[in-house]
Amino acid sequence: MQRSFLKKAVNLGMANIPGTTGDVFMAIRDAGFDGVEINRPGAIEVAELIRARDASGLKIAGVVCSTHWSKPLTHNDPAIRAQGLEGLKRALQDAGELGCEKLLLVPGVVNKETSYADVYERAKEAIATAIPWAKEAGCKICVENVWNNFLLSPLEASRFIDEIQSPWVGWHFDVGNIVNYGWPEQWIAALGPRLFNLHIKEFSRKKRDAEGLWKGFDVELGEGDVDWPAVTAGLQKIGYSGFAIAEVPGGDLSRLKFLAERMDRILTPAG
Repeated sequence: MQRSFLKKAVNLGMANIPGTTGDVFMAIRDAGFDGVEINRPGAIEVAELIRARDASGLKIAGVVCSTHWSKPLTHNDPAIRAQGLEGLKRALQDAGELGCEKLLLVPGVVNKETSYADVYERAKEAIATAIPWAKEAGCKICVENVWNNFLLSPLEASRFIDEIQSPWVGWHFDVGNIVNYGWPEQWIAALGPRLFNLHIKEFSRKKRDAEGLWKGFDVELGEGDVDWPAVTAGLQKIGYSGFAIAEVPGGDLSRLKFLAERMDRILTPAG
């Protein structure tokens, strides 16, 4: 089977492999992946991750800020916002040490207590504060589309990035998250060069309607409602050549090999 035109990666937490961190990295490599995504701050020491990276030859495809849900940058409490900023700073510092060039950030959460307008301004302010840290780390901040009731259209998402006015800030596009209320290829076209990193997962509107919203994700890659030929064509049109990072249920080596093969299948351009 032809390999995807994109480099493939998985989150470290998806690999259910016994042994050391180095063993896990080796298994991810042997399954057919080129990189690994890591949540930071985290329990594993950076030095251990660096040793595993160097021994396996894998790249650090992305770092996920692990504090952005528990300590939102847009919370009404300034003390919690400050804690969120500190978590983002630590994540960027770790990314710099790991040689990672892209950090995933949930910019804020809109809810009954925190208005859309407040989240918009607080998120921009927090990201602006973090840009010097990103420059020092050599790692770009990538805002992700998640179900946080915020930045709900590709045009608004693009405008939000443009208003920050920094080459160190862009978008981490999650293909599957969009299908509930949009079409991934339309977002890819609108985001264009703002699209810095990519999450790959599937979503089925049929399962959503029959079994409930979150059940929409319970479908294998290529068996839901993502139009993968349109997605790959859209990525090629905007010149995207980075990582495609799986964000789906993981498992043992056999499962990881299945995911790598499935990603090659759905991310191979037609013709």
